[in-house]
Amino acid sequence: MPVSEEATRRRLTDRQMVTVQRLTEAAVDEVRSAGWDGLTVRNVARRAGVAPATAYTYFASREHLVTEVFWRRLQALPETPRDGRRSPATRVAAVLADLALLVADEPELSSACSVAMLAADPDVAALRDRIGAEMHRRLAEALGSAADPDVLRTLDLALTGALIHAGMGHLSYDDLPDLLAGVATAVVRR
Repeated sequence: MPVSEEATRRRLTDRQMVTVQRLTEAAVDEVRSAGWDGLTVRNVARRAGVAPATAYTYFASREHLVTEVFWRRLQALPETPRDGRRSPATRVAAVLADLALLVADEPELSSACSVAMLAADPDVAALRDRIGAEMHRRLAEALGSAADPDVLRTLDLALTGALIHAGMGHLSYDDLPDLLAGVATAVVRR
């Protein structure tokens, strides 16, 4: 379902969609200026020009809000062009690069996403499942119809592991495309 029609917790009217959009945009601005430690739903609401109670109507926590930002960016990410002349490993490497670099150009946001998406919050868990399913779908499409489930599971794990390592500062986001291309070459055999 398109992001514009659904928020994590319920369906939205046009007016509510505008409010949620303002909140997610304000969250990015707040993360840029205050970092993860300074981020609160109350401050985001103030920045968006809405009442804190209104913000909490849509987002249960700052983790939920930041995970929604990541989900919206993933949904807005154009599909990686699928060129049938390229090998499956090359197609997978291109998808992995696109996914790995989704928030790489914003270090504060990428760090916030790493922390937020690991929260035990049920709203975050629901979004995390949707994010994982979308990443999985894109990888499966790059592999093609005869994708080996074990190869796909390995690629899922490699991607999420690389994102966590980058979010923790153990890897540079700039290094992820080459690193993941190596994984694709090693894992995808055809």
